[in-house]
Amino acid sequence: MERLIFYSNKLEHALLTLDREHAEVIFDEIIRLDSPIEMIGEVVSMTLDRVGVAWEEGRLALSQVYMSGLICEELIGKKMVWQKSEKINHPKMGIAVFEDYHMLGKRIVYSSLVSRGFELIDLGGGLSIDELVEKVDKEKIRILLLSVLMLPSALHIKDLKKKLEGKDVKIIVGGAPFRFDSNLWKEVGADAYGSNPAQAIHIISQIAEELK
Repeated sequence: MERLIFYSNKLEHALLTLDREHAEVIFDEIIRLDSPIEMIGEVVSMTLDRVGVAWEEGRLALSQVYMSGLICEELIGKKMVWQKSEKINHPKMGIAVFEDYHMLGKRIVYSSLVSRGFELIDLGGGLSIDELVEKVDKEKIRILLLSVLMLPSALHIKDLKKKLEGKDVKIIVGGAPFRFDSNLWKEVGADAYGSNPAQAIHIISQIAEELK
């Protein structure tokens, strides 16, 4: 935990001063640690949560929040697929941002899974229920990872679940609404919830075994 806080503090300073080069140096330091994929995901999540709270309290400008997310998204895309493991045999899997366009969480999980040898289809973002059902049918998805930012989007997963009835699709959810309400994923009918990339990997491994 101390190491997580240490790197989060460093990253927050780099982001709020718009020092992209320093932020990249911090990413490189984390990559040299044990379990770098999990650490990067946790450091970014903790840091951006704190940045978001500071904005809500009026201590930061919206532009600082936006640029912090943008820098992290760019660096994750550049750094987190730095090492690929052997491919893992699992049912067909897809990942999407449901009803909004906040892509950072999806990018973190996507990069983490690819780095660990999982193969998954990026279904995109801003998808409605019908669009998502169409993509799931077309790609024959069996494991669906959904990232949401806003509570209304999270609540609509219940309607998505109904549309997917009979298709034997497992839904794994993540995002801010589920962090704030630990029972929400059950209420909307999801099969599992992961709060970070490490949890997502563990859950997907379990579900993949069950579906074989």
